[in-house]
Amino acid sequence: MESTAVQKEGRITPQDIGLWEDGQIEPLKRIVDFAHSQGQKIGVQLSHAGRKASTVAPFVSINATATEDIDGWPQNTFAPSAIPFNEVYPRPREMTLVQIQEFKDAFVTAAMRAVKAGFDVVEIHAAHGYLIHQFLSPISNKRTDVYGGSWENRTRLALEIVDLVRVAIPENMPLFVRISATDWFDNMTDEFPESWTVADSVKIAPMLACRGVDFLDVSSGGIHPLQGTSIKSGPGYQAPFAFEIKKAVGDKMVVSAVGGIRTAELAQQLVDDGLDVIMCGRWFQKNPGLVYSFADELEVDVKMANRVAWGFKGRTKKQSTKQEA
Repeated sequence: MESTAVQKEGRITPQDIGLWEDGQIEPLKRIVDFAHSQGQKIGVQLSHAGRKASTVAPFVSINATATEDIDGWPQNTFAPSAIPFNEVYPRPREMTLVQIQEFKDAFVTAAMRAVKAGFDVVEIHAAHGYLIHQFLSPISNKRTDVYGGSWENRTRLALEIVDLVRVAIPENMPLFVRISATDWFDNMTDEFPESWTVADSVKIAPMLACRGVDFLDVSSGGIHPLQGTSIKSGPGYQAPFAFEIKKAVGDKMVVSAVGGIRTAELAQQLVDDGLDVIMCGRWFQKNPGLVYSFADELEVDVKMANRVAWGFKGRTKKQSTKQEA
């Protein structure tokens, strides 16, 4: 379950879900319980949009600010520095040290609520230009205190949150982190003398593994709209970043690739070449049976939802008469 806000003002859009209060546990638990009733696992991605908050849902309008009359909060967005994402987004306020502490506390309590709701996995969203990524990148972080400036200072918040969440959830509960491996500005140093690069991701990855992160979900971009001039998208275009990171962590952490992986053949090739897991997002929207299609093509078995599996495998065992929720 992606982009679940840890603070109300951390939603990307007014329509986003969250875990910033106890009243949100039970509604999400119903979703979790249904997934479990079908023999499936389910995770939650905890997030804060930072300067990319209070936007209109993209299926309504692209790159539009959600104003107060449509339940937005453009005057109450926060970021490492008072730099808007672009001229359309609201100008955020620079976070105080007190607000940074409140954000860390909110992440911890949201993770604890996720455990109470029964989720199997917690993922920390530190990618795509959202708040944690905003602290990591020198493009968006111009602070001069302990959370800005040097590499160690810019990575401080991400590492603190990992440490806090790892302690807050059960020891045997998998902890995922999603990162943007690069801001995509390595070749635009005149405009962006400093940015977050693959080398930075390779450097931080072993630190995450040592802190108990089990799975690194490697994506890219999202920190600045000019990235579009650098990205050369195509089949598996982000996989090279994941390979570089995998070399750095070895067997200490599971590493996945995402982006343009549309065929079973490509997915299998990336795994054969050394990646641990392949992630697909938008292609599920186009084909909700994508995993089953890949499995058929590769002639492997996957655990299908109970209410779907019987139609393909038949009633080989006596079925329980107990109604599933």
